[in-house]
Amino acid sequence: MSFRSIEQLLRRNSKTKISRNIVDRNHDQKEEQLVQSLRELLLASKQLPDKFDDYYVLLRFLKMRGFNILKAKEMFLNMLKWREDCSVDAIANDFKFEEYDAVKRCYPHGFHGVDRFGRPLYIERVGSVDLSKLMQVTTIDRYVKYHISEQEKTISLRYPVCSLVAKKHIASTTAIFDVKGLGLNNFSKSAREMFAEIQKIDSNYYPETLNQLYIINAGTGFRALWKVLKTFMEARTLAKIQVLGTNYLNTVLEAVDPSNLPEFLGGTCTCPTGGCLLQDKGPWTDPEMIRASKEAFGKGQKSFNELAATIACESFTGCQ
Repeated sequence: MSFRSIEQLLRRNSKTKISRNIVDRNHDQKEEQLVQSLRELLLASKQLPDKFDDYYVLLRFLKMRGFNILKAKEMFLNMLKWREDCSVDAIANDFKFEEYDAVKRCYPHGFHGVDRFGRPLYIERVGSVDLSKLMQVTTIDRYVKYHISEQEKTISLRYPVCSLVAKKHIASTTAIFDVKGLGLNNFSKSAREMFAEIQKIDSNYYPETLNQLYIINAGTGFRALWKVLKTFMEARTLAKIQVLGTNYLNTVLEAVDPSNLPEFLGGTCTCPTGGCLLQDKGPWTDPEMIRASKEAFGKGQKSFNELAATIACESFTGCQ
């Protein structure tokens, strides 16, 4: 499916002005040209599946590789191979994480509303993880599959719903990691392995989906650990991370409204059912918003990115 046909499909399926507002964007002309060049390169070698024939997907890989087209192509093809080798589509569609509730109890984490821009807000209480209990209820392999399934859900559901609510294109996440009490002494070999694997997956196969990460309550122990952890990360990712001590609140509140920040982090939210982070919270859990996103972006589509390739194709040569 070409950029033009995706845009036309989006316009036909839209019953409101919302998705048209998401479509009608002005893009950087140089970026558009580079995206089109990468697209033509992939099409010429028949290495661009319809699912990923998308302006924003290709732009993410270009950004991660400093707009070097050949390096972006290599990264993109590595992503396709990884998806095939690891059966990512099957994980997204079929994987059942039966230990979800048990994992949540010993590893508090989850999506909790949106930031001020409308992006999904993700929070982890990393310093509160009981790793010994975590490894009793799941395995590193199963947790990594769970993480992949959540990444796929974010792209296919959370981003499109957030885009409808915000009336603008949303394709990245704001995150808060509370590392109170975490340091070299209690960051075990299993924890390091899991962190390294998840970081590799996110950086290599879901590039540019992090807007900003706030690491809060960072003490001297964590700062020593951070010197090790950041060696696993690419420069573009590190540039999006702020390591903050206990006086983090004013900085975080610039990005997050208090109503979307749990009370235990200085906000005003006290979720009534089980407490914050024990369940998925956000507009993407509203059945009406799920229905609206399907109507706006096309029923039966596997991915928002397949339909949200919002580009004025007239500025390209070769668009069909």
